[in-house]
Amino acid sequence: MSAPTMTGPMAGSPAADLLAQVTADPLAPLQAVVGAPGGFGKTALLRELAGAWQRAGVTVVTPWRPVDAPGDQVLLADDAHRLHPSRLDELRAYAERPDARIVVAYRPWPRPAGLPDLIDVLRRARRPVHLAALTAGQIRDRLAAAVPDPPADLVAFVAAQTGGVPRYVARVADALTPADAAARRVPVAALSAFATDLDELDADLRTLLLAVEAGAGLSFDLVAALLERDAETVAGLVDAGRATGLLAANGALVPLARQAIAALGPIGHRIDVRQRLAGLQLARGGPVLSLVRALLGADGDSAGALVPGAAGTGLGKAYEAAGEEALGDDPELAARLFAAAAGAGRTTAARRALATALAGDLDEASRLADQALAAGTPEQRAEAAYVAAAVLTQRGQTAQAAALYRWSPSAVAAGFGAVGLIGTGRPADARALDMSAAGEPPSLLSATAALMARGMAESVGGTPATALSTLVQAATMIEPAGSTVLLPDSPAALGATVALHSAELDAADALLTRAVRAATGGTLLADRHRLLQAWVLLARGRIGEAQAALRPGRHGRDRLFASALRVGLSRRASDLVGLRSAWPDACHALIGQPVDLFTLLPLGELAVAAARLGEQHRVAGQLAEADLLLSALGDPPLWSAPLHWSRLHAAVLGEDHDAAARHARALAGLRGFSPYADAVADAAGQWVDVLTDAADPDAVIAAARGLSGLGLVGDGARLAGQAAIRTADRKAMTLLLECARAMQERIAGPHEPTPAASARSRAAEGTPHLLSEREREVAALVLDGLTYKQVAERLYLSAKTVEHHMARIRQRLGVADRQALLTRLRALIGPGDER
Repeated sequence: MSAPTMTGPMAGSPAADLLAQVTADPLAPLQAVVGAPGGFGKTALLRELAGAWQRAGVTVVTPWRPVDAPGDQVLLADDAHRLHPSRLDELRAYAERPDARIVVAYRPWPRPAGLPDLIDVLRRARRPVHLAALTAGQIRDRLAAAVPDPPADLVAFVAAQTGGVPRYVARVADALTPADAAARRVPVAALSAFATDLDELDADLRTLLLAVEAGAGLSFDLVAALLERDAETVAGLVDAGRATGLLAANGALVPLARQAIAALGPIGHRIDVRQRLAGLQLARGGPVLSLVRALLGADGDSAGALVPGAAGTGLGKAYEAAGEEALGDDPELAARLFAAAAGAGRTTAARRALATALAGDLDEASRLADQALAAGTPEQRAEAAYVAAAVLTQRGQTAQAAALYRWSPSAVAAGFGAVGLIGTGRPADARALDMSAAGEPPSLLSATAALMARGMAESVGGTPATALSTLVQAATMIEPAGSTVLLPDSPAALGATVALHSAELDAADALLTRAVRAATGGTLLADRHRLLQAWVLLARGRIGEAQAALRPGRHGRDRLFASALRVGLSRRASDLVGLRSAWPDACHALIGQPVDLFTLLPLGELAVAAARLGEQHRVAGQLAEADLLLSALGDPPLWSAPLHWSRLHAAVLGEDHDAAARHARALAGLRGFSPYADAVADAAGQWVDVLTDAADPDAVIAAARGLSGLGLVGDGARLAGQAAIRTADRKAMTLLLECARAMQERIAGPHEPTPAASARSRAAEGTPHLLSEREREVAALVLDGLTYKQVAERLYLSAKTVEHHMARIRQRLGVADRQALLTRLRALIGPGDER
């Protein structure tokens, strides 16, 4: 049976040429040498040659049988690198005979005395045969017995795992099952054959291979220290490893061999090698992560689970150092390493709490932080307090977080503590915090925290431009840290919040886009950034895009934002069923969150929704708390104006003229503070006039355009549309409706049609001749379950105009009652989304 190296087309290869030469003239003299590492098919080639000679009647002998004269025999010497020098000298003398027939095969290492001379003699007689790795075509042919017509990616997988070493390709091919092939995984049975290979290795060589498998690479000085050998000896061992075929030419383990060593190597020896390597690396300040990572259990195991025998105090420092290495890139792995270090006697609760928080597991981070606060050293307790405060901030407990930051003695904690204190209405306490970083070197994080504190102070006592500029600087400063730093909140999120409160929507979007790209704050802040991006879209009136960007929100503050977004999206889409469905979760999220500056946006949105549903009592307590909070801060216009604007809309929906007038007066008092304050003050006055049927169309259009100019196009369109619906002047109605429709067209992006366009698209599919275009639009929205008033608001018509269209539709379709009308419209247009 052909050996792996001789399988498939080999025309033109030195091995094929040699076999062809022997087959053509088996009695001719021949002196040849075959060289290759183990597993490349030297023995298989000699077997093929022996068969060719034997079929021709030539006797085949080996160096272990007496050799006198060539005669009718051929001498085949396999593994010549293992022969004694005296035997090699005999072979050389035999090869020097002109009529000799001899083929010698050897590995590149070792090189005993006498072997170089023997090789030189054979080289002079004939070009040496060097066996190479199998090509992709040859691997494909070898796999075809297990997998008919092997796909290219399977061939590439096997080539990568085996390095093309014929013996390893054969092991995989012989063990490969259809399931293994489909999953692109190495069969377990393919590894078992390595047991013999490993048992035959010299002890030092086995240790070298275990060190390479552990991640030591070919660091000669590190391996020399591990083996307590000199560099020259290590170099010889590396050559010996290459000669076995287990090490590739570049010194790396062939992937299949790496798996075999990991699976079959004595676990005690593996752990001992890794422990000693880790100790050597720690002593020199080198990395240890790659050395100890494999000692952790499978990723699905409980935190800190180790492979059998990998516990004990000897590896504690290594696990801890490896955790520090992993913290920035893989906090979940870092947490497991810190847990392993704790199991080995190290005190790592605070660092594990930090890693767990960065990985997004707030419950476990809180538990570990409490553990460190109760029993850690002063440094560990300070770090644990920082982690616990960050967790509390994520849960919306800003006041409690600020208390922990005040207790933790560092410039970073002071900066974040000041942010929390200002956010909960305690600016005097914030000013009393020492952010000078006395006794500690300034850092990227401490500078960022100080800028965030300054930005928040500016937001309540300065100008929006200064506050936003300061927070943008903070966001830019921390951006290079990406996901490696635990932040209670990001400067990008704070900056976006300030920008949203002043209708600087482009600035908010730019900040959040950069934060998402840089992964600022890691997993912990990813949802917050995405939710704020959705809020920017909501403010622009881009409902479809905001819906697509919505995240569920896993923790308290994010859950409040997510639920408020769902409520806001449903309300703007006139989706009463969706609004009622989202409302209970929103109320639950609101009850669980103390009021602070950072929750005013969702509170304002929920206040409007409460008015729409007639459940103002659900938000009354939180609105009263917001009033007290803003009063404690001196009613800062930046934070006050948006809440007054939302409450004005709630009053409009509830037809509460007195409340509307009160909030309009409050907004008028903020005029001159910022372009946003001016725009909403003008619009608020027009809303009051609309409610009392005293609106001037030109003034309404001017106010609507003022809102639109800030990006609040939906708010502007809503004002113009409601004014149009309420006026009795046909000319004024036409002007206002044109204004509202133009703004609605501006809202719609390239992939988000206007409500009218959506209705038109669906309606056009079924009623090309019976109804006019406008009648089809109205009919489609009625089928969607909207009331006439809601249809009027959506299409910027008057309610009477909608009634008129529906009457004409009944007449055209020849139906009298509503049920028959809806049935006919479903048949013509489609089922809609009736609520």
